[in-house]
Amino acid sequence: MNKTVTCSAALLALTSLLAACNPAPTPPTYTCPAGATITNIAAVQGTTDTSPLAGQTVTVRGVVTLDAQAGLSGFYVQDIAPDQKADTSDGVFVYTATTPRTVKVGEVVEVTGTVKEFSGLTEIDTVTTLTSCGTTSLPGATAVTLPAASATALEATEGMLITIKQPLTVTDTFTLGRFGELGLSSGGRLFNPTNGQGGDATSNKLRTIRLDDLSSKQNPETIPYLTSSDPQTATRRAGDTVSGLEGVLHYANGNYKVQPTKTPAFTASNPRTTAPKEVGGSIKVAGANVLNYFTTLGSAGRGASNPNEFARQKAKIVAELRALNADVITLMEVENNSETALNDLVTALNTASGRTEYASVKTGTVGTDAIRVAIIYRPDRVDAVGAAQIDTATVYSRPPVAQTFRDRAGKGIFTVMANHFKSKGSCPTSGDTDQGQGCWNQLRVEQAKAVLAFADRLKVTDPDVLVMGDLNAYGAEDPIKTIEAAGFESLNKRIPAEDRYSYQFNGEFGYLDHALSSAALAAQVTGITEWHVNSDEPVILDYNTEFKKNPDCTAASCTSPDLYAPTPYRSSDHDPVLVGLNLKADADPVLPLTVQASGASSVTAGQPYTLTYTTGGGPDSVSVTWGDGSSDTLNVAGGTATHTYAAAGTFTVTVTAKRGATETTSTKQVTVQSVVETGSVYFSEYVEGTSSNKAIEIYNGKNVPVAAGTLTVNLYSNGATTPSPSNVFTLAATIAPGATYVIVNPSAVAALKAYANAQSTVTNFNGNDALELVLNGQRVDVLGQIGFDPVTAWGAGMTSSTMDKTLRRKASITSGDANGSDAFDPAVEWDGFAADTFDGLGVR
Repeated sequence: MNKTVTCSAALLALTSLLAACNPAPTPPTYTCPAGATITNIAAVQGTTDTSPLAGQTVTVRGVVTLDAQAGLSGFYVQDIAPDQKADTSDGVFVYTATTPRTVKVGEVVEVTGTVKEFSGLTEIDTVTTLTSCGTTSLPGATAVTLPAASATALEATEGMLITIKQPLTVTDTFTLGRFGELGLSSGGRLFNPTNGQGGDATSNKLRTIRLDDLSSKQNPETIPYLTSSDPQTATRRAGDTVSGLEGVLHYANGNYKVQPTKTPAFTASNPRTTAPKEVGGSIKVAGANVLNYFTTLGSAGRGASNPNEFARQKAKIVAELRALNADVITLMEVENNSETALNDLVTALNTASGRTEYASVKTGTVGTDAIRVAIIYRPDRVDAVGAAQIDTATVYSRPPVAQTFRDRAGKGIFTVMANHFKSKGSCPTSGDTDQGQGCWNQLRVEQAKAVLAFADRLKVTDPDVLVMGDLNAYGAEDPIKTIEAAGFESLNKRIPAEDRYSYQFNGEFGYLDHALSSAALAAQVTGITEWHVNSDEPVILDYNTEFKKNPDCTAASCTSPDLYAPTPYRSSDHDPVLVGLNLKADADPVLPLTVQASGASSVTAGQPYTLTYTTGGGPDSVSVTWGDGSSDTLNVAGGTATHTYAAAGTFTVTVTAKRGATETTSTKQVTVQSVVETGSVYFSEYVEGTSSNKAIEIYNGKNVPVAAGTLTVNLYSNGATTPSPSNVFTLAATIAPGATYVIVNPSAVAALKAYANAQSTVTNFNGNDALELVLNGQRVDVLGQIGFDPVTAWGAGMTSSTMDKTLRRKASITSGDANGSDAFDPAVEWDGFAADTFDGLGVR
């Protein structure tokens, strides 16, 4: 007997028996009412991105593929009898607005409504009837591949179930926290076309699709697609990948979006690193953009809004800078308030290390911008040789700063130049407009030329010059080509192309943060890397508290989880650059005779003006002429000098250094403004509304401007006699004659913030606190009584109490009350309005 045949026959018999006992399930059936005139969904969609039936009432029949009414106020249906044409979609979105319908996936429905185009999405709107016909199997997902054949190619699957089986790369995390979506691309991450990796804007767009979270709500309570919910580890980095994406194709905000029907499975293809890649060398030089490191809190949107945010920001910046382990660090976007902000950062670094690890190169105020460049270094590793040098060319608003160093171990000499070129934003309407490299490209080219001239002067001391900084130009743009053409090497190009980026904008990556070496230095460079702790990370992880569940944020929009952690990740929006050097030993340099003068551009007559100056090359003497006939002899080692101008005017300050027969000068132009009379600037409106809806308005009633930095608001809480540091706010803007300036609490509602010229915690007042306005060191107005606590409020009654009221200065009042110690009754000079009355702000 053939046992094999017998066993096979027995197996077949058993299979037949099992089939008879467990018959295959019959497909679900459905029955729709007869008589309805059905319009094919493909006819609704049409062959273009606009429906040929827009505005018409139709009845469509389809199977529900996704119910997204909870987040998108609608559901998707797909035709069960498609037209089999590749250029028309068989799916459509049914918008139910605030009247959700009871539907379920797999249900066949007939829907009657009006065809509408909503921001590029074809949908059925204003639903009048919805009939359930039963259930059926879902259609198979249509395979989609990227890049798309054209800008409108995906229109043929809008509203349909799709699958993208190919691996896609996360290339945009910017709106993950705000809108719960990610930008994905085929063929790896997207690079800016002018960065040097090839490609163009059109092909980048065709490679891109967005992954949404089934919701159009802002600030989601749960951030989707993160690696974890632990603030220490939560992230979804650009460069991570996902395959086998399944969902319905939606269109909104100018983008095709996948609304997932299956949870996407991401691979952490670009994991975080705890330190930058090794660059070798005995000396390391870094460049880091510290994203508006401001000790002046609430400075017109610059930096942290309050002490808590500043502490969070500082912790992240310190974590990043310490992990770089660099001996010299160039910094961009430090507040330009002389040494105050820089000293604060250096103190924080030294506190974190438990020793005096870093020192700063002293320059004082540099240039006219609100931010400046700076240099810090490790004195135990390098010596500063001579004084800092500042390029005074007028082409900059943020002049470069250079410092020569000696490697204490190897005795090599090199010079580091910190730079921050004009940004691509704030575009003009004519002239230097965007011609493919962002606005102000011509200006950046001129700044590059000035840097080369500055470098030539620096090479007189030593030929080894390293140009660092945020040049606001991508790697293949004209400013970089200009510097390269003069013999400098772009060290960033030593980094592999796929890793050559430090910044992300609109889902495209590139490097704005550069290291360029002189020809003499290039052979001494051992390595370079860009540490991707910022550009790859979601913005939701930064130090800001807006929109997050944090005590600082009290508005209704504060709904996202606070995933902050005091780590380097998302400490800024730029990645730091790190360069390794093995320097050849050099003889002691002969330093050129130099002198640099810096200081504020304006001062009020009768008030002291402080000039900061540095010298190099060992001058025999240094003197200053103030431009008004006065002169002084100065310390040859550098420092500060003070002068008081008696009258208004524009004066040229000249600092002269002499060494033997050699002489050099540096000039600074100072505008001296007329004395602004006290009593002409005063509080004109006070808002003490619900929760954090608080604001104070200042009015300049004179015919001369109030200069930036001359006006300060002090808050005296609960009868205090001195304001705490967080209760002091100095205006960083000029108030024009007849203009107002509104300071709003950072946690106020959006309707109140719309009136703000600045946001500051100096508005953390209640009805029993006092406010003081100080101009050029003199008190000009007081609301309340300093040093006295009235318990609940100043004044009483519906029209004069300061608690839960808006107060406006009476029209008859034209100057402030400079007496801060007398009794205060708001009814004398103020009119009262109901809480949360904002419409008078901004107008006097």
